Amino acid sequence: MIINKTLFGSFKNQNIDLYTINNSNGMSVKVTNYGATITEIIVPNSKGESENIACGFDTLDGYFSKEYVDNSPYFGGTIGRYCSQIKDAKFSLNGKEYQLSANCGNNNLHGGTVGFDKRIWNTEIIEGNESSIKMTLTSKHLEEGYPGNVAVSVIFTLTANNELKIDYSATPDQDTPLALTNHTYFNLNAFSSTVEDHIVQVNTSKRQIMDDTGAGTGEIVNVEGEVDDLRNGKKIGDVHTQINDGFEHFYIFDNANSDLQEVASVKSKQSGRSLTVLSTEPCMLLYTGKYTSNDIKRENGEQYGKFRGFCCETHRYQNGPNIEDSPNTITKAGEEFKSTTIFKFSW
Repeated sequence: MIINKTLFGSFKNQNIDLYTINNSNGMSVKVTNYGATITEIIVPNSKGESENIACGFDTLDGYFSKEYVDNSPYFGGTIGRYCSQIKDAKFSLNGKEYQLSANCGNNNLHGGTVGFDKRIWNTEIIEGNESSIKMTLTSKHLEEGYPGNVAVSVIFTLTANNELKIDYSATPDQDTPLALTNHTYFNLNAFSSTVEDHIVQVNTSKRQIMDDTGAGTGEIVNVEGEVDDLRNGKKIGDVHTQINDGFEHFYIFDNANSDLQEVASVKSKQSGRSLTVLSTEPCMLLYTGKYTSNDIKRENGEQYGKFRGFCCETHRYQNGPNIEDSPNTITKAGEEFKSTTIFKFSW
C-alpha cells in the first residue's frame, strides 16, 4: 500500500499536510497532521459504489469556519490529554490539586481549550504490506493544567481486511491522567440520510451515569431490559423516539486485562455497509450527534448536523481522575499508556 501526501493548508505559518492511505478493496482513509484528524473515509456500498462515510472537510479552512468553530463537534480529531468531561475542571493527584482549563461550562472537555485535536503533529510514513501513518507530539508540563511532560504517538493503519487500526502510546515523566480517543462521526449511508435507520449493537449491559453538567458520577447502572440495552441490536431512531433524545451514553465493558475485544457494531440495510468496533478500552461513548449544528457542510455540500453522524469513542472512564478506582485513569511516570481501537468495515 502506498501513502500519498498533499498540502492541506497553512496554520501558524506552517504547512499542514494531508495523507491518504488506500487498500486494494476500494477503501481509503485521509488523515491530516492538524489534530491527527481523520478527514475522510471512503468505503464501497453493497453495489460497489465508493462513498465518504466520515464527517470532515476537504481543506483545512473548513475546520476554522464560524459554523464549525461555534459548534465545536471535534470531527475526526485525536482527543487528549483526557477525553470527555472532567468535573469542575480539577482533580487531585499525589496530594496536589490541579486546576485545568474550563472549556465546557465549569468542566474540562476533551483536553481543554487547545487539546491534542488542535495541535500540529509530527508525521512519519511507515510503508510496508500494511502502510501506516505515525503522528507524534510532546505535551508539556502544565499544558491545559495537566502535570508532566508526555511523549504521545498515534499510528493509523489501513489493512487489507478493511480495518482502520488506531494504536495510541504515551509516556509521561510525572503521574498524569491520560485517555485518548478518536472522534470520527460515521454515517453508513454516506450522508444521504440521518443515522436513525442504522442498527446498533453494544456488547454490554453496563452504563455510567452522568450528572446534569455532563460529567461522569462513577455510578454504573445495569440497563438489562431497558430501552438503552443494545446487546441484541436496535434501530437508532426507535431508541431516539423512546428516550425523546439522542444517544450520549457511556457504556462500560468488563475488560480487566485490556484485551482487544469486540465492543460494538453498526449496520445499515440501505447501503449494506457495516462497522465493527474492537477496542482494548473499558468504556465507549455512543453519541449520535444530537448537538451537531445543521449549518455545517463539507465543501461539496455534503450535509452534516443533528443525528447525521454517530461516534464510537473508546476510552477510559469519563471524569476518571475524580472517580475512585476508575481503571487505568492515571499513567505513572515512566510507564507507557497503550490503547488500540479497530474500526472494521464490510459491505
